[in-house]
Amino acid sequence: MGYAPRDMSSSVTTYAPAAELNLRADMTLATRNRWALSDLRGGLRLWRLAWALGWLDIRLRYRGSMLGPFWLTISTGVMVAALGVLYSALFKINLRDYLPFLALSQVLWGFLAALVSEGCGAFTEAEGVIRSVRMPFFVFAMRVLIRNLIVLGHNILVIVVVFAVFSMWPGWQALQALLGLAVWVADALATTLLLGAFCARFRDIQPIVNSIMQIAFFMTPVIWKPEQLGPGLNRLPLNPFYDLLEIVRGPILGTGVTVETWVGTIIYSTALCAVSWAFFVKARGRVTFWV
Repeated sequence: MGYAPRDMSSSVTTYAPAAELNLRADMTLATRNRWALSDLRGGLRLWRLAWALGWLDIRLRYRGSMLGPFWLTISTGVMVAALGVLYSALFKINLRDYLPFLALSQVLWGFLAALVSEGCGAFTEAEGVIRSVRMPFFVFAMRVLIRNLIVLGHNILVIVVVFAVFSMWPGWQALQALLGLAVWVADALATTLLLGAFCARFRDIQPIVNSIMQIAFFMTPVIWKPEQLGPGLNRLPLNPFYDLLEIVRGPILGTGVTVETWVGTIIYSTALCAVSWAFFVKARGRVTFWV
């Protein structure tokens, strides 16, 4: 059973060992990895194009609007103010302690949720370009990341205003948040490649992903503070969204980041990147036919 015919035309049938067939499979996998690496390198070389496409997306989204993406900033600010007053009363928390936490959490969560949602359509939304122009798929992942970074840049104004009102300015430890943002960038690109290809193949996955993100919003300390869990606080690092939020939020709020949180972040991010790469290597040659 471990052999396959090599030459059917000869009178004497010879056989190729199974090890040789496995070697051929390994060579195919190696070739796919080289193609995927070439796609990644080609996308990085075209970062200016990804930036132009991301900026164009923002301009088209708010075309004809006087304030452009600042409408989203205003709506975020109004929501933070309303929820801050309401939940500080419900949770019996001082508004000065709660509102900066809520503003920062809402802006950061909005960035993460938008990345996941738009990552599902990274390839299907670019169907026309993918079918007509030979271009690295990594460019479209960078495009989604860049346009959401631009929106995040606008929404940071909400955080600045809230911190200014309460005269709360983070110290030098806030620079540690840059390391967390670097992890976010890597995870965002991995998520976009994974969900973009997966949702191109199975179109009904995106509503499921959006539903999961809604559940995760309430299960993650965004509108409620971690210490409100009481004894359950020790189990929070098991929530990957908490870990991702905390490595950026903690340094800015001055609460720091625990070792457990960083360990959880590294484990979850490594697993995400590994799964994303494995699926992208396998699916890269089929995305054009799926979109």
